[in-house]
Order: sequence, then C-alpha cells, then structure tokens
Amino acid sequence: MSLTPHAPSHLLMLLTFLPLLGVAVIAASSRLKGAEAVARWSALVTSIIGVVLAAWALRAMPPGCSCVALSRHYEWLPHLGLIHIKGIDGFSAWFIMVTAILVPLSILASWRSITQRVPLFMSLLLVLETALLGAFTTLDLVAFYVFFEGTLVPMFLLIALWGGPARRHAAFKFFLFTFAGSVLMLVAMIALYLHTGSADMTAIPRLLSPGQQPLPPEISGWIWAAFFLALAIKMPLWPMHTWLPYAHVEAPTAGSMLLAGILLKLGGYGMIRFLLQMMPGTSLDFSPLVMGLAVIAIVYASLVALTQSDMKKLVAYSSVAHMGFAVLGLFSFTPQGLQGAMLVMISHALVSAGLFYAVGVLYERRHSRDIADYGGLAGSMPRFAVALMLLTLASIGLPGTSGFVGEFLALQGAFISRQWAAAGGALGMVLGAAYMLILYRRLVFTAPATPPAVTPDLEARETLIFVVLGLGILAMGLHPSFVQALFAPGVDDIVAGALALTGTGS
Repeated sequence: MSLTPHAPSHLLMLLTFLPLLGVAVIAASSRLKGAEAVARWSALVTSIIGVVLAAWALRAMPPGCSCVALSRHYEWLPHLGLIHIKGIDGFSAWFIMVTAILVPLSILASWRSITQRVPLFMSLLLVLETALLGAFTTLDLVAFYVFFEGTLVPMFLLIALWGGPARRHAAFKFFLFTFAGSVLMLVAMIALYLHTGSADMTAIPRLLSPGQQPLPPEISGWIWAAFFLALAIKMPLWPMHTWLPYAHVEAPTAGSMLLAGILLKLGGYGMIRFLLQMMPGTSLDFSPLVMGLAVIAIVYASLVALTQSDMKKLVAYSSVAHMGFAVLGLFSFTPQGLQGAMLVMISHALVSAGLFYAVGVLYERRHSRDIADYGGLAGSMPRFAVALMLLTLASIGLPGTSGFVGEFLALQGAFISRQWAAAGGALGMVLGAAYMLILYRRLVFTAPATPPAVTPDLEARETLIFVVLGLGILAMGLHPSFVQALFAPGVDDIVAGALALTGTGS
C-alpha cells in the first residue's frame, strides 16, 4: 500500500533507534559535572520525542484495513536471503503507542527514587525501549528474535542492580525462564524458515496455507508447542508463571511498570503473530487445552492474590489473572474474544503500570509494602486515594473504564466457544473484585493499628503520572471503538481463516 502522506518511509526505523541517541548523549556526558541531571533529562526528552513519533506512526494506520503500513525492507544478510522488514498493522500499532507512553512515565517515576548509578539506569530504560519498539515494528523472524531476546539483558540488569534484597535470585530466575523459552522459539523459527524458505512474517501465513506448503502433521505440533511454551512463559500463563512474582517484588518501580505494562504483552502479541496467524489449524486443535490453562491461571492467581500481605506481590498475581483473560479470548477464535483479548492487554498495560507505581509511591514514603502497615490514607493522601480508586475500578472492570469492555468481550467470546471456560473466567472476575476492593479498603479507609507519621500527598510529578494513565483508562473505557478500529479487520481475518479450516466459513 502507499504510505500515508507526510509520513516518512523511515519513520519506524527512526522510532526504534531514537532511544539509542539518548544513550549516546548520556554516555558522552557521564564524566561531566551534573551527569545525573543530564542523564535524567536526556532520557526524558528522548522518550517524549518517541511519543510524538509513535503518534505519527499510529496516524499512518488506515482505518478499516488489515494491511501493513509504513512497510520498508532493509538489506541485512543478503547472501543468506535475510532482510530486515519494518512495518506495523492494527495488532502492533497500539502496543507501540503504549510502549512510547510508559517509558517517559517510568523515567518520571524514577526521578527521585533512583539515586545510584543514574546514567546507567536511564540508559538501560532507553535500551529496553529500543528492544520493545524493535519487536513491535519488525516483520521478519530473525530481527524479531533479536529484539525479543534483547529485552532480557536490560531488564535483568534493572532487577539485579536496583532491586530489593533478593534481587539477584529474582533476576536470574527471570532470565533463565525467559531465555529457555526464547531458545525454543528460535528452534521453531528455524524450522519455519527451512520449510518455507522465507523469514517474512507476513508471507509465512500464506506459504503455510493448505494450497501452498502446509506443515506436515508430524512436525506441526512440535513447532506449535515450541512457540507456545516460549510465549506462555513470557505472558506468563500458569504453570509457567512462577518467575513473575519474584521479578516484580524485587524490581524497582520503573522495572515493574515496564515489565507488567509491556514485556508481558510480547507474549500475547507473539501468540497472535505465530500461533493464530501462521498456525491456525494447530491452534484450533489445542484451543481446549489452552483455554483450560487460562481458566486455571485466572482462578488460581486470584485465589493466591487474596492471601497476599505484600501489595506488590498481590498486583503481580493480578497480572497473571488478567493475562489469563487475554489468552482465554485469543483461543476462543471468535471476533468478540480476540478483540476482547487485545483490549484486555492494552488496558492492563495502563492499569498495571499505575498500580505498580502506586505501590512505589507508598514505598518511597513508608519503606514498606506490607498492607498491614497502612490505613486511613483517605485522610492524609486524598489525591492518592482518588488515583488508586480509579486504578482499582479499572482493574475489576467497572463500566466506563478500560477494563470493562475487554473482559466483557473476552468472556463473551469464551462463552460462544466453550461455556465452561466462560464460567471459570466469570469466577475469576468475582475473585478479582474481592482482592482489589479489600486492598483498597485496607489502604484507604481502615484505621491503622498504630497511628503513623504524617504521609505527604502526591506532588506535581506524581500527579502528572497518574493523570496521564487515568486519562488513557477513561478514554479507552468511554470510547473503545477508537482503539478497536485498528485491529478489528485483522481479527476478522483470523476468525475467517479459522472458520475456513473447520469448514463452517464461506
């Protein structure tokens, strides 16, 4: 397709690697007086420019079309037939936008809390942004794997160097789990390339179609399983979720915001790209198993969250439950389910980032994450109480917030596909409302056992972060069709392909 007017053809390449320019500025000024201030402002300005470029790329997406926008091919390893393909579609566009928004918010969240090795910390956030944007804007297997794997190192260092007391154990557990999954993904990608002769992620679904080069039955299940395990670990889906609570509890606030907000979404995005688009027939065969795992994840994580005394661990288990809703919708193979899954993931990016930041705000003031150490915040921190109320209501899916439409559509799709899965998801919603409302009541209204020292309310920088996230939550909740318009055509293509395989489509 032709590019949207005024959108440069190299926009996605500029968007991907712009954060590295900020890293270069930070490195060049590392020996100067005031290097920490330079690092903070360089990272913030660079990431804000990234928001502008991401919005420009989003505007280049034509409504009502499942085509690829801003497509560009770059020679990389021509003697091996490998090229670097840039492009975005309705599935990647919003993840790019959310990534660009959360990075400057994470930098602001760390403005005062990070006081050691500030240039390195800010550089790692920008390197992580490049890896994330690279994964979402790449349409060839090799580069996708490089960027997907590239997220591990900066997140590992963020946890290991600036995390809590058990940070090294949590960092190594995070790295080993996700690296093991990445190796499986690499094997599956090599198998696809050898079978199709192409690394183009937009061409492979056509090459694997029944009339072209479908995968032989004896290997299709193994390739699907390798992709699924890698992406299920990244999501994370039960029982591959055990690394997540440790990583979240020990990670610095900015690390938790980006880990829950964006890194987990690479798993869902990969499921759409590799499982649903490239291998729909095998995904249909395994859909009862995957939906069963999703239901277990939702109910199990919600029950565990109810027992937590650590705020951060409670929010971490809530992430496992919400990603279960996304998987439930994806493998329902219904338009409602797939659209709901996308909305759940986008909403969760905003809500989870806000909740982890809220925990970070309290920790900065009291140096405790124990729920029992808090209470009565409505009196001492009224602005914080309002912000936390909005995040809580969005997390439980109150109508008018971003959490409602996604979970409603995911459950509707699950009901159409398998009613038992919808029943399990509905139970998870009830449990989710229970643990979030109990948390809010104990923090905001319950009188503490011992009267604490005066806790200062939100300052301007902290208020700005909550306002940006709150506006996104309300805008998405009140006008979800604006978000749905970009990925709805792609959802229809996936469902139509699945119906054709089952012989029930036209």
